[in-house]
Amino acid sequence: MRLDKYLKVSRIIKRRTVANEACDGGRVSLNDRVAKPSAEVKPGDVIAIRFGEHVGRYRVLQVKETVRKEESGDLFELISEDAAVNAERNA
Repeated sequence: MRLDKYLKVSRIIKRRTVANEACDGGRVSLNDRVAKPSAEVKPGDVIAIRFGEHVGRYRVLQVKETVRKEESGDLFELISEDAAVNAERNA
């Protein structure tokens, strides 16, 4: 699955256009490499997203095309995230 779509489906980032812009802006890394929106995501990958000076890191557990809002948290494991990143993600 494409990285920008995964970020939207997992609800790490709420809208796909925002996920696409974050990737294009170099703020998203996949396995410690800056990633394009079209990068393929698979289970075990680590995604790091920079929100200003703050960084959130997530491990991909599952990849699904569609998922209910209640089940979106099952797609990834939170590795590290501070309060500012959590507030931005849940805004």
